[in-house]
Amino acid sequence: MILITQLIYIIDGQEKVFEEFESIAIPIILKHSGRLLLRIRPTEDSVIESHIDKPYEIHLVEFQTPQDFDCFVKDEERKKFLHLKEKSVKNTILIQEVNYDNKFPKRLRTADKKYTD
Repeated sequence: MILITQLIYIIDGQEKVFEEFESIAIPIILKHSGRLLLRIRPTEDSVIESHIDKPYEIHLVEFQTPQDFDCFVKDEERKKFLHLKEKSVKNTILIQEVNYDNKFPKRLRTADKKYTD
């Protein structure tokens, strides 16, 4: 399994172009054994502390294998619309975690500050 976290920075005034690209790219994730787990558009009020610029969006995406992610990146339909991404995205930060045994840690911090498996 592979988890991708992406911080996306948009060129000012290009939000609609970015949304057009996302409306095409996000459904293609499913085609390659992936899932968009979380899509956040942070606001100034939602940031508690930061030493970097606030991204326009944050995505958390899961793919079953690194090969599935590669197929998504190389998808011909997606490639037809990359010009929209290039026109609208200033920068991205991509964080990738690969877990070959498909078992991500299930340790969750609960309200009583204990960790559970």
